[in-house]
Amino acid sequence: MTLNGKVMVTGGAGYIGSHAVLALLDAGYQVVVVDNLVTGFDWAVDERAAFVNIAVEDPGVRDVIRAHDVKAIMHFAGSVVVPESVSDPLKYYRNNTAATRSLIESAVAEGVPHFIFSSTAATYGTPERVPIAEGDPKAPINPYGMSKLMTEFMLRDVSAAHPMNHCCLRYFNVAGADPEGRSGQSTVGATHLIKIAVEAATGKRDGVGVFGTDFETRDGTGVRDYIHVSDLAEAHVAALKLLVDRPGESHVLNCGYGRGFSVLEVLDAVDRVTNLTIERKLQGRRPGDPAELVADNSAILKTIDWTPKRDDLEGIVRDALAWERKLAERQG
Repeated sequence: MTLNGKVMVTGGAGYIGSHAVLALLDAGYQVVVVDNLVTGFDWAVDERAAFVNIAVEDPGVRDVIRAHDVKAIMHFAGSVVVPESVSDPLKYYRNNTAATRSLIESAVAEGVPHFIFSSTAATYGTPERVPIAEGDPKAPINPYGMSKLMTEFMLRDVSAAHPMNHCCLRYFNVAGADPEGRSGQSTVGATHLIKIAVEAATGKRDGVGVFGTDFETRDGTGVRDYIHVSDLAEAHVAALKLLVDRPGESHVLNCGYGRGFSVLEVLDAVDRVTNLTIERKLQGRRPGDPAELVADNSAILKTIDWTPKRDDLEGIVRDALAWERKLAERQG
């Protein structure tokens, strides 16, 4: 089956959203981006897409859905910094949970049949086992993870009550940049490890903080499953096709490669790619950080037509570094 209408991408001027826009356009979909540019950049929106500067909770989103004949929503807009969610939880429940409730209400009112949600491995909290499967207990240890889990519950209940199916994609650690150099992580003050490391490699930082060296991991530092942002974007396109082809089904799927790297292993990879030695600044643990998050990705590999193409840590670093250098040129 085909989608007879446009895909609305919220947060499409941001990091992951802009890559999803590229993947959708490259696959032949028509796209309208909704973004209020609080953290996004209008120049990050591909010129093939329509763009509307509006917040997702604005009632005017209904007019956008109607005017652009939106038949699917990919929802990326929201706040994503775990330590900030601990210090300012109400911001996260407003931006991630309450705003998304308004967006879902607009989608239901306008009869949008398909909804794809940007969720997170933070919904699992401190996992009982690794790798983590979708059916494992959800016990978030920070407001960021809880705000996302609450949205998953909303979508479950809405899909039971209305003619809408959904797919919640639980991201593990997203990194890298478009291999063609069309987009990348551009947010000032980003907290992604690889982003911070390549900033250090290009002289924007004087080192990289290592938060926690006493975790029960192979070298004492936190272990994460890093997924290339372009692979993740292509997973969204495949998930959309699944929702269109099987309108009565909804899904929750982990997005990761099924293997993890420690903070020190990632920094070693950056050293190898750059032929530099990034200074490591050893510090205490941050609140809300579990020791290890690695995906059991067997479900997504079985459920959607998606095969990772960029499962290489040094390749992820190279793409991130190339974007960082391009961004430095852009900024002057």
